[in-house]
Amino acid sequence: RLATLMRYVSNSVRTGFVNALAILIFAAQLPHILNAGPSGYAVIATGLAVIYLAPRLTTKIPAPLICVVLLTALCSGFGIDVPRVADLGALPDGLPAFHIPDVPWDLDLLSIIFIPALAIATVGLLESLMTAGVVDDQTGTPSDKNAEARGLGAANVAASLFGGIAGCGMIGQTVSNVKYGGRGRLSTLAAGGLLLVLMVAAGDLIGQVPMAALVAIMIMVSIDTLDWGSLKRLRATPRLSNLVMLATVGVTILSHNLSLGVLIGVLMSGLFFAAKVAAMQHVRREGDHYIVEGQIFFASAEAFIEAFDPIDHDGPVTIDLSRARLWDITALAAVDKVRDRFLRHNLPLTVKGLEGSA
Repeated sequence: RLATLMRYVSNSVRTGFVNALAILIFAAQLPHILNAGPSGYAVIATGLAVIYLAPRLTTKIPAPLICVVLLTALCSGFGIDVPRVADLGALPDGLPAFHIPDVPWDLDLLSIIFIPALAIATVGLLESLMTAGVVDDQTGTPSDKNAEARGLGAANVAASLFGGIAGCGMIGQTVSNVKYGGRGRLSTLAAGGLLLVLMVAAGDLIGQVPMAALVAIMIMVSIDTLDWGSLKRLRATPRLSNLVMLATVGVTILSHNLSLGVLIGVLMSGLFFAAKVAAMQHVRREGDHYIVEGQIFFASAEAFIEAFDPIDHDGPVTIDLSRARLWDITALAAVDKVRDRFLRHNLPLTVKGLEGSA
């Protein structure tokens, strides 16, 4: 049930996460773009034109598929010299076989793989759950995030038994899938199944696909993934929310670590929220009677203590906490410090409402 932790990830962090992913997706294409050459640039430009113009003619066939088929035919037919998929390495020539990893099952192995495994699981879970959230927003439908987490874990265990590596919900591909009409589980199953069949049964044909066509598609994916509305809302949204979003983007891009970017964003959101709640504390004095309102916890405890000065009194003092809420041991310690202050000046102090607020 780790998916329940997502409720503590603010919208600013989610937006920063999505925007960082979009930038990283585009950045991953830069080596291919910079080394494309004149022919490659022409193919990439043609691919982008097809992707964005094809929907005006038909939406029955996804534009990226039209792009791949058309550019593969053009490059092969006219002998255009551009890097192909086959140039990146050999494609599989058979289906994956079941195989239990031949590794020692002992604590030494666990000590080696535990931290990397935890990091991979964290990133995969975060991206999958955030992807599910983006889909929920786009389709206006709810989803069971805990079921997504269980499915992700089961799928990764199964993949490892067939020589695969850990994966997760891919936000770029998911956004494109929804954009072109995919709504149910069958759409993602069909995508993976068809890719597997094509790689094995039509490997020679897939190997002829120009890399420039795939680069064009990934540029489109990065454009669709980026939350352009968040940039337009920068002036309207609170500065602290913008700071959280930009920090999430910056840390993620600089570290290439999605979990670290989200962690920093969540910590900043928590600190800013604590500061806002702490500022809502108010101590009102009526003679020797104090009425405290608001939340007393680690962030507001110091201000609570400083609100009381024994020098200003020469008789019994009452502090009413019935309208306040004490959240932690720091708050209780703050009340004790105030009591000690008055006792050191030989001033009787009565604290009301402590039982109900602690």
